[in-house]
Amino acid sequence: MALADRTPHTGSAGTDGTSPEAARKASLGEYVRAYVALSKPRVIELLLITTIPVMFVAAGGVPPLWTAVATLLFGTMSAASANAINCYIDRDMDRKMLRTRKRPGAMQLVTPRGALVYGLALSIGSTAGFALWVNLLAAALSAFAILFYIFVYTMLLKRRTAQNVVWGGIAGCMPVLIGWAAVTGSLAWAPFVLFLVVFFWTPPHTWALAMRYREDYAAASVPMLPVVATDRRVLLECVLYSWATVAVSLVFWPVAGTTVFYGAVASVLGALLLVQAHRMYNRSRAGVTGAKLRTMGFFHLTNAYLALLFVAVTVDPLIAGVLA
Repeated sequence: MALADRTPHTGSAGTDGTSPEAARKASLGEYVRAYVALSKPRVIELLLITTIPVMFVAAGGVPPLWTAVATLLFGTMSAASANAINCYIDRDMDRKMLRTRKRPGAMQLVTPRGALVYGLALSIGSTAGFALWVNLLAAALSAFAILFYIFVYTMLLKRRTAQNVVWGGIAGCMPVLIGWAAVTGSLAWAPFVLFLVVFFWTPPHTWALAMRYREDYAAASVPMLPVVATDRRVLLECVLYSWATVAVSLVFWPVAGTTVFYGAVASVLGALLLVQAHRMYNRSRAGVTGAKLRTMGFFHLTNAYLALLFVAVTVDPLIAGVLA
């Protein structure tokens, strides 16, 4: 696998952020860290948060150990492959953004060929692993998620439309379906409801962060909604998508036949999310701008909301088993 021989230099440098004087062979540890960074582990963590709980619901309790381990392993490989290829495609854009210019591809810690080969190898390995050790439906859903993220989101939508994260977010919803398919070998309404929870949750979550890094996206010519629309318009859409998220999360209660525990947790979390979304919007209507809108606070809240909601999804079938 191709590896770069240079490390970043903080002094005078060329357009790639390196200088001939700083050139040296990187250590094995640096290579490993660079390829791990290509995989975007923090993004993978979020995907696993939605994969594990749905397996508990599908199994009506604790899922089979091997199925759970294999799904998490190959699911991690699948997400890492899509992220690595995304870094390969977006390396020019990443160099222009303060938030992403330290990614391995942007800093040339990994060669473009190395990143592409790494991503392709992981995609083949994850799909084959799902097919051989889980089931064909999970393999097909995983392959679809990879292809959708690369060709539809990264190559088609991201640089062309402010709706990029709305429809591109479908790839991030797929782990819910994959987790269910891994346990049951089929699909049902319950995982599709959770799919919609993640689908509606993604835009306000992403736009809140994008408002903080609006100048970055503008510099890279990425038409994120906060770049092309007013704060008030963005925050109104955050409110609407938050309402949709909460509504669908409550639909899961009767569809999946969960206990009152899930319903109570979803209601409380939903109320908190909506209160904060409306507060941001009301600040924008009052003429507040910039950091005083507290969009990063809302961003962190959306992370906590999704994590805690899916914890409730995990715990609920265990409670149901005790009460049965």
